[in-house]
Amino acid sequence: MKRFLSLTLTALLLLSLLTACGGAPQADTPDNEDTPDTEDSQDGPAVLKVAALSSGYETNYPGMWQEVCDAYTAETGMEVTLTLEKNLEDVIGPSMQGGDYPDVVLLATGREKGLTEQFIKDKLMADITDVLSMTIPGETGTVSDKLIPGFVGTNATNPYNDGKTYMAPMFYSPCGLFYNAALFEEMQWPLPTTWDEMWSLGEQAKAEGIALFTYPTTGYFDAFFYALMYSVGGPEFFNKATSYAEGIWDTPEGQQCFDIVAKLAEYTAEVTPAQANESDFSQNQQLILDNKALFCPNGTWLPGEMADAPRADNFQWGMTALPAVTSGGDGASYAFLEQIWVPSGAKNVDAAKEFVAFMYSDTAADIFLKGGAVQPINGIVDKLEGDNVLFYSIYENGASAVVGIFSSYNAVAGTVGTNREEFFDPVNDLVSGNTTKDQWVARFKEASDLMRENLL
Repeated sequence: MKRFLSLTLTALLLLSLLTACGGAPQADTPDNEDTPDTEDSQDGPAVLKVAALSSGYETNYPGMWQEVCDAYTAETGMEVTLTLEKNLEDVIGPSMQGGDYPDVVLLATGREKGLTEQFIKDKLMADITDVLSMTIPGETGTVSDKLIPGFVGTNATNPYNDGKTYMAPMFYSPCGLFYNAALFEEMQWPLPTTWDEMWSLGEQAKAEGIALFTYPTTGYFDAFFYALMYSVGGPEFFNKATSYAEGIWDTPEGQQCFDIVAKLAEYTAEVTPAQANESDFSQNQQLILDNKALFCPNGTWLPGEMADAPRADNFQWGMTALPAVTSGGDGASYAFLEQIWVPSGAKNVDAAKEFVAFMYSDTAADIFLKGGAVQPINGIVDKLEGDNVLFYSIYENGASAVVGIFSSYNAVAGTVGTNREEFFDPVNDLVSGNTTKDQWVARFKEASDLMRENLL
């Protein structure tokens, strides 16, 4: 499972920085560009502290991250200590309260506890733009030479729209609707290519006692909604919507997004909201394996995450893009992107940058591939095997690739929460009938206006 610190933790984080630095944070943030790295004042070789989320990739290949860290040590001589946990925020939070930060953090945006978003909002990330021009340790090319175009420069890596990179793109995963291909073949159901076809399929499935849709948690609606916005209105609408353009949700495209989600809620398995949490999310995913729901939004890590789960006879994973709005139009698949970043309070910023650069080496990439973790680097698709060949070919089969996230904004305590809290958590109430579409839309629009007024 890939998917916010409380205000108390936020306050403690800021307090620890103030205490440790004797004032406001003086590191590589947008407001403090010229402060030297703290490691320059240290004597002797540093020990690099890396903290990474233990996700389904680590489940697929236990020891994946340790092997990468060992390879970095072998290449550079730099000793690395690794913190690897599924509940990474809970583990590194207490030490950060005391001002003890990891040097490198692998933790994406979009998770329930929102630690990465909090670091963005409080401008506590180091500027790592120069990593792009660094030579990859052990190789002759630079990071930017290796990266597939389009994965740097969006608000997923440059959250302040200042031309600087604060998060490096790490693993990427085409996201779509996962289903049991064997069931579709047995029932002779064609995959829906438009939303009208989707609603028709929903009625057919209902007649068989099967729900059309489920979702692990509301956190998975970010990737779903990004693809939906793009398929409904193309890149222009997507860019305006993700930057909270005034009046954007009153447009026909905005209204269509609301209409689709609200109607989809009517076709969602009734049990879904009760299980849509960090503890029980896999039970919603299990609905697909048990033929109790047809589609579940997810990423390419899902098969590995559910590898040991029971399933219907002849079960076979399938993945499709979100349907097009009109016949003949293109579907869309969001490329979920995990980010790796350096806290501005880290002791070894320069060494941390070198470690980030090493993440794009062939050595590291080949190790990550053993766990099914795919990086946006040239030639990577040619190395894929098994289900990943199908999943990562989704863009070659006509789906539009969608990259980018909602723009970051200053926290407004007691007024507006995270994108997930304001936009997507209410979907649980839509499904259960505890809120109406109009109530959800009104909250969505109000939150979007506040986010625009408080953009970073």
